[in-house]
Amino acid sequence: MKKWIAFTAFLALATPASAKWHEASSEHFVIYADDGERNIREFAEDLERYHSALEVVLGWEQATPSPSNRLVIFVAGDQGDIRELAGTESRTIAGFYLPRAGASRAFVQDITQEKGYPSFSTTVLLHEYAHHFLISSLREAMPRWLSEGAAEFFASAGFNGDGSVNIGRPAMHRASELIYAKDVSVEELLDADLYEARKGKRYDAFYGRSWGLFHMLRFSDDRSGQLPHYIRLIADGKTSIEAGREAFGDLDQLQRDLDKYLKRKRLMNYVLQPDAITTSPITLRVLPDGEAAMMAVRMRSQRGVDEEEAAALVVEAREVAAQFPSDAAVQAALAEAEFDAGNDGAAVAAAEAALILDPVNRNALVQKGQALFRQADDAADEATAYRQAMAPFTRLNALEKDHPLPLIYYYRSFVDRGQAPTDGAFQALERASQLAPFDMGLAMDVALVQAQQGKIAMAIQTLKPLAANPHGGELAESAKQYVAQLAISTEGEAWYPSPVLLDAAEAGEAAASD
Repeated sequence: MKKWIAFTAFLALATPASAKWHEASSEHFVIYADDGERNIREFAEDLERYHSALEVVLGWEQATPSPSNRLVIFVAGDQGDIRELAGTESRTIAGFYLPRAGASRAFVQDITQEKGYPSFSTTVLLHEYAHHFLISSLREAMPRWLSEGAAEFFASAGFNGDGSVNIGRPAMHRASELIYAKDVSVEELLDADLYEARKGKRYDAFYGRSWGLFHMLRFSDDRSGQLPHYIRLIADGKTSIEAGREAFGDLDQLQRDLDKYLKRKRLMNYVLQPDAITTSPITLRVLPDGEAAMMAVRMRSQRGVDEEEAAALVVEAREVAAQFPSDAAVQAALAEAEFDAGNDGAAVAAAEAALILDPVNRNALVQKGQALFRQADDAADEATAYRQAMAPFTRLNALEKDHPLPLIYYYRSFVDRGQAPTDGAFQALERASQLAPFDMGLAMDVALVQAQQGKIAMAIQTLKPLAANPHGGELAESAKQYVAQLAISTEGEAWYPSPVLLDAAEAGEAAASD
């Protein structure tokens, strides 16, 4: 059903009361928050409803992720806490998301449950989860305006007391941008090179205009069917601007229509009734004292640390672990901090201590395996060392067959010791990328192996979404250059990147992992 709603003011935020640390677990999310049971349960329920709404509106049903491949969300505190975790002084950051195989993490501000529009921090999370969902569902590259416009369209969702969900409401968090920021034309939206040439240093309305164009194409009766046609043309190899002219017609007219559309006082949205939404149960638990005491360490570890930060953090981790020697989660977190600090022997010892307490602790298996892999690099008997390093990942695979990390490390067990991977090892790497299509570094690894095998068309197909990723940084730039070079290469002949490009790609992968 569609509903008309007014383009009205943003609601004020509420401040939650502090409470015990809870974990809320569902099919698609794991949430950690120092908050009351009711607040965190409602937050988890809203996110599951949001996932279901994405499936309904887009008509794409996703397979349930393996437990360790769910998105883990840390409710980290106020905006200052988010800035500190992100390592930035930016006054505009409200949260951030790290897409990684088997370790995707999001960091948001304290939960604010309110009727109507969610808090801006939650809107940021919904935006990033929309990207996560789209990348996981669509194997084709999306032009930047389409990727961001779709994410903004879904991020303005609303969750109602009767269980219904609104999708496609006005993006109120972009209202000021649309009024005051530098304008961006339809032609600039569709032609990324033209936009880059013209954008300058001023803040502009790219996100707001992208949302507006996507919204108009979804709801305008006069342009019904044009957006799916445009997407099909992109999939067939047309450039964004070529596809736009063919699907939308005269771009000047499209510009006039969009300008007029954005001046409307009332806009349409979808209202999905409770019977249209399918959600999983929410499992809540109060974290034991030790696990709660280790949460600050765990958040910083899983956000990613540099050498100096790791050295300081492991001291904190040891202090907490000494107080709670019988808590498996605490010992596993200590193993992670020791690994980050480069202390492989200590990481293995802490992981083994955790596994004695809890033989199926997945984080302990990961940390033990990673530390053993790093130790194996310098082992006198490489074959034995790598076989021992694979053992924790083999156990993890038995516990969770679709966990991507055992598949990745099986491939690495050949590459890291200078052996040619077997067909089965490469199939494992490809499978890991299928399970975690949002991991850009993993996609790059798969594409490079495909190219080396002479599978040029497959490599280009793998690289295109990465090259089009608006937040891909150096890795996306490397992917663009690879695609250009592969396009003039011969199918069936092995292709290798130049050392300069490979160095740039590896630097981008490291940044993506961090």
